[in-house]
Amino acid sequence: MQELTNSMEEDKMDDFLDELYPELTLETDDIIMSLAIKKDYSKIKDFNKRKEEFINDLKAFIEEFSQTQESDDFVRYYED
Repeated sequence: MQELTNSMEEDKMDDFLDELYPELTLETDDIIMSLAIKKDYSKIKDFNKRKEEFINDLKAFIEEFSQTQESDDFVRYYED
């Protein structure tokens, strides 16, 4: 019964986070990336400008990640 209660509490927390941050999964042949979007793009009324802002933010996110220790550690994972 305790496991069921914990599971229900986790589901409620997941629902809360889903409402707080919409999630997006991007997939190519090589990568699946799940993102929680913290920025509120609804304030940008023009569709094309909103899309451009999101794509620019995504590019900046990837550039920033490329400069981190985590990205170095990930690439080292594939070393012999």
